[in-house]
Amino acid sequence: MKMIRRFSLIILILLTGSLFVGTDVPYLSGRVNDYAQILSSSTRQSLTALLKAHEDQTTNQIAILTIPTLEGEPIEDYAIRVFDEWKLGQKGKDNGILIIVAPEDRRLRIEVGYGLEPVLTDGTAGQIIQNIMTPKFKKGDFDGGVTDGAKAVMAVVEGSDLSEMIPELNPLDKVESAFDGPEMPLKERILIGAFIFTIIGIFTLTGITTPGVGWFLYFFLIPFWAMFPIFIIGVRGAFICLVTYLIVFPVAKLICMHTKWYKKAKKDLKRKGRASIGGFRFSTRSSGRSWSSGGSSFSGGGGSSGGGGASGSW
Repeated sequence: MKMIRRFSLIILILLTGSLFVGTDVPYLSGRVNDYAQILSSSTRQSLTALLKAHEDQTTNQIAILTIPTLEGEPIEDYAIRVFDEWKLGQKGKDNGILIIVAPEDRRLRIEVGYGLEPVLTDGTAGQIIQNIMTPKFKKGDFDGGVTDGAKAVMAVVEGSDLSEMIPELNPLDKVESAFDGPEMPLKERILIGAFIFTIIGIFTLTGITTPGVGWFLYFFLIPFWAMFPIFIIGVRGAFICLVTYLIVFPVAKLICMHTKWYKKAKKDLKRKGRASIGGFRFSTRSSGRSWSSGGSSFSGGGGSSGGGGASGSW
């Protein structure tokens, strides 16, 4: 009976563990492994020849892998698994480089071996992805994007200056690149962005439409508009959001201040201590009211009127 229980437990552990196994590492068929079928045969042949010539000259091993989807696995983790299983680079030199493209996930990565990290740094690899490969991928040109990216990688490790290989962006590309965020799956960026922009958007709208606390919220929200968007649309995108906020909020506030409903709400808050704006109620009342002058204070004691008193006219 104990043997059966142990055997069942082992089977359960194996089955459970298999649920967490990511995308399989494909067979290393050559220098160009186009399992997503996004490259033409001529591109595969020309890239293979270029990578072979580079390896013969420098001993650096560069491999390209395209795979349809990562099935939810972070591309960073998958790249390490592929790199380790394929054992790219010469032993003792660790001079391997892996270029991965997952078209269905719209993700790509350049994984660099330890020996080449001082030459092909994270920042340089990021520039190759952002400025050379990504623009062509967005246009559906996978042949050109992969080829130019591989050429840029080879040129950098051979000692060339990357800036000479980056094309000048046209105005539309500059606007689009301003909103290139950090490396994060699109779905996560949408979900996190919806949460962040909804929260600070509600407070911003409250500040614009509510008398009294509006300008306090204006200055209070500046650091939020400056920092939170960075996680979604990058530094340049966050800067654009901040400048837009600094201009739009005061303009919208001044426009609202001249509307009838804003003036009425301001008067109600002053006279009644409460007001209704767009179905929402705001109040300035507290449990008691106080007034002080010359060091003395006065507050109501909680009494009520029975209707007595007198009125007059003239």
